[in-house]
Amino acid sequence: MPTNPNMVLKTAIGSYGHTKMLKDGSVKARGITFDFMDISPVNRAFRPMVERLAFDISEMAMTTYMIAKSFNKQMTALPIVLARMFHHGTIQCNVRSGIRIPKDLEGKRVGLRAYAQTGPTWSRGILQSDYGVDLGKVTWVAFEGSHVSEYLDPENVVRADDGKKITDMLLAGEIDAAIGADRIHSPEVKPLFNQASDVEAAWFKKTGIYPVNHILVVKSELAASHPWVLGELFGAFTAAKKCYLEHLSKNGPSSAEDEMRLRLMAIIGGDPLPYGLSPNRKAIEALAHFSFEQALLPKPFTVEELFDTPQMCLE
Repeated sequence: MPTNPNMVLKTAIGSYGHTKMLKDGSVKARGITFDFMDISPVNRAFRPMVERLAFDISEMAMTTYMIAKSFNKQMTALPIVLARMFHHGTIQCNVRSGIRIPKDLEGKRVGLRAYAQTGPTWSRGILQSDYGVDLGKVTWVAFEGSHVSEYLDPENVVRADDGKKITDMLLAGEIDAAIGADRIHSPEVKPLFNQASDVEAAWFKKTGIYPVNHILVVKSELAASHPWVLGELFGAFTAAKKCYLEHLSKNGPSSAEDEMRLRLMAIIGGDPLPYGLSPNRKAIEALAHFSFEQALLPKPFTVEELFDTPQMCLE
């Protein structure tokens, strides 16, 4: 690291328990001053980062990053996983759709925010690999396109009419099922998987895959010209996360996010937010494979191709 650097870096990340101490300045990165952008929800930062590198540092959906990589967008990823969850419980069905088991999704209309969204990519991959669903026999009803404008959806993806909302369409039966919609408390809607949390725990026990949703990226130009920044970021984000988890362990949950972290800890038996490549390799490989199978990528990237960063950031 250069002597007494003072880099002010425009930063767009979500507000989580594990980022709070970075945002309030309790945890600092040596030589770096974060200029945090107020963007909510954080996915609104993804397109401007991809299209014009609007930030020096940004949270980024993993599938978006991989697609951007295939179009040579100049972003460098760090294996700092800012958002993750299991995905069986994100699939809801209209009770009149005739959907009883996953294979019943074939021939149906399934809504999702975007075909290239990371969450639905995980859900589709699980449906195909574990339940034999032919994804090509499903009509995917999307409400927006990819954050990477060069990417074109497959032919069995259609766009919802302007002004339509996914929850309203599911309730009305205009779509048979939805992935990633807000939880709907209505007798007209049911989850595809009953006791989804138990199904997710069993899936993790079987596969060892702990899905990755959002990671951290920096401008490639910044990474190349100031490589020390990557190590400092990894150290600072790790320190902030450690403080959060220690506080959670000592004081218990005080928010819905805290409750979710404790549920994830119960499933995986440890750190609910592991950073680095070793604990995330299996998930990254699985998502790259799913993304290739679903026509999101021209090839299934290797982990090393996706994370070309100094060794200090990969442990």
